[in-house]
Amino acid sequence: MAFRVQPLSRDEHLAFVASRPSASPLQMPSWGEVKPDWRARSIGWFDDGRGGRLAGAGLVLLRPLPGLRRSLAYLPEGPLIDWYAADLDRWLAPMLAHLKSQGAFAVRMGPPVVVRRWNAGTVKAAIADPAARRLGEVRADAYDERADGIANRLRRMGWRRTGPGGEDGFAAGQPRYVFRVPLTGRSLDDLRAGLNQQWRRNIRKAEQAGVKVVRGGYEDLPVFHELYTETAERDRFLPRPLPYFQRMWTALTAEHPDRMRLYLAHHDGEVLAGATMLTVGDHVWYSYGASSSRRREVQAASAVQWRMLADAHARGAAVYDLRGITDTLEEAGHLLGLLRFKVGTGGEAAEYLGEWDFPLNKLLHRALELYLARR
Repeated sequence: MAFRVQPLSRDEHLAFVASRPSASPLQMPSWGEVKPDWRARSIGWFDDGRGGRLAGAGLVLLRPLPGLRRSLAYLPEGPLIDWYAADLDRWLAPMLAHLKSQGAFAVRMGPPVVVRRWNAGTVKAAIADPAARRLGEVRADAYDERADGIANRLRRMGWRRTGPGGEDGFAAGQPRYVFRVPLTGRSLDDLRAGLNQQWRRNIRKAEQAGVKVVRGGYEDLPVFHELYTETAERDRFLPRPLPYFQRMWTALTAEHPDRMRLYLAHHDGEVLAGATMLTVGDHVWYSYGASSSRRREVQAASAVQWRMLADAHARGAAVYDLRGITDTLEEAGHLLGLLRFKVGTGGEAAEYLGEWDFPLNKLLHRALELYLARR
């Protein structure tokens, strides 16, 4: 018997997530309020064979096509279902039918399934190896064969893997490769010992210089955003506007007071670095970071990261997630420095299954692909 997929109330959605170890913040009801250009809907999988119990949940973001009553349906880093089920079609077919009835012309999703993992030593060696061009070509330290089975089942159902994408417009892709620090069973001393020499040196410099890292609030977001804008100009990326962070804070903390935190590093009366941290269940994410070009020698940014890592450990988190990393290992890659920085935590790189598309209306889906290719 197939599942019944239907709209889910906010309370039902939150209760389901609370029954699991964790979920991506992008699958929480509050995330829909962060993305006002998308219409957000919570959906649930009900198992009528077991008394109609709720067995899965997902946040769907709907982005309408200009001038048409059709939308792209997007489930970032979701949905929350049993991805390892042998009868995966039993889960996905009713979802497609439901979203089609809601006017979706295509569905995009990001299964929260890890395929491969590389420890920090392996990644460091690959960066130093001139012959290594991409992380995906490096032999992994851990590989889950079940993930290949999921990918094969998706292809047989008509799903296809998308490119890396971006967050602008319809190409709202999430990172396929991330870097994270496992925390379970490790003391704070273990974590500090796992940092590379440069990280430990930077933390000592910050401590000796008297850098103080404090928790901020909504009223401190303009200060953070000023640093963030400076960082964007220095690192050549397009910054998000201040109202985005204010909306994010309001929505996420209303859902749970500890869903989002802001950390600021002070030195001699000046804020030199900051970062935001998100928490759902036992998973903690480093979200956005910013730092000033002034007084770089006091290592304020490293102090912020260490404080967040220590706080994640103190609250009993299983993992501290530094989010996306580049797959490119060549020196010319402009994101290689960020990869080196994250590798210094002594954690691990992880590859997810990636994002997948299903065209419900092939003509409209093809038109969208052509539109995006010409942008």
